[in-house]
Amino acid sequence: METSGAPRRLRGTASWLLGQATTHAARLVSEALGAMGSRRYHYSLLAALDEFGPASQAELGRRGGLDRSDVVATVNELEQKGFVERRPDPGDRRRNIVTVTPSGVAHLRRLDRVLGQAQESLLAPLSPAEREELVRMLNAVLEHHG
Repeated sequence: METSGAPRRLRGTASWLLGQATTHAARLVSEALGAMGSRRYHYSLLAALDEFGPASQAELGRRGGLDRSDVVATVNELEQKGFVERRPDPGDRRRNIVTVTPSGVAHLRRLDRVLGQAQESLLAPLSPAEREELVRMLNAVLEHHG
């Protein structure tokens, strides 16, 4: 990523560097998921369903960090592809419970592989120990502000 046009004092700040790295990471992830016919929201919802089990659309939004309107659109897309099923909640028929299908789990595994490749590309200049340290430090910053 070209940084020579930015002032030196800006290039030396963690916030600017994180922003630049985030832009590059988002592009790599978007391209990787796009090559599989998916988006970040697809991955977020499938991963939440795989990890936590069936959930209401509102709960999926909270788990995946998505707005309710984005959840509905994303669930619609995933349902059309056969990756999730949506059924009325037997305890409250006003809401739906979303479940990942076997096809959705298989798609999630493929997405895991391409995201792993995107991570490898992003972190290529770092050693395994440096990658671990970077993740540890970023988690510390996020925990402090979260």
